[in-house]
Amino acid sequence: MDRERGHENSEHLQLRAWLRLLTCANLIEARVRAGLRESYSITLPRFDVLSQLARARDDGHPDGLTMGELSQRMMVSAGNVTGLVDGLVSDGLVMRQAHARDRRSARVSLTSSGKDAFEAMLPTHERWIDEAFSALDAGELKRLLALLAKLKTSAAGDRA
Repeated sequence: MDRERGHENSEHLQLRAWLRLLTCANLIEARVRAGLRESYSITLPRFDVLSQLARARDDGHPDGLTMGELSQRMMVSAGNVTGLVDGLVSDGLVMRQAHARDRRSARVSLTSSGKDAFEAMLPTHERWIDEAFSALDAGELKRLLALLAKLKTSAAGDRA
């Protein structure tokens, strides 16, 4: 899990920073995955589907998202989304309906049970994230966000 091991004394600071970012992301993700599995018997990808559908509803898409839109938001293949949605439909947490204007497409949205389940999980999920960042104060978090924004621009190739 610790990708930094063996590079602690490297003078290649960019490599060390990248490995530290990967390590932090992996540690936080592992904590969230385990918590979701232990506390709610749900996988992180299934939680992500519920999250995207809840966010879409809050962003003015009350009828849900097409499978393609959901795939784009989650940054995974349509095949991965199909399997996740199939399982969530079976569990009664989401519903799939034919698209009103394009019969080849389907819209996916939360059921009332899915909305309730997601809203029950959300505060705990937020607490796990807060705990992971608890060593940083508000000023440090703001600086970290600013630095990561700068890195994101650089990594995207938009050097200004």
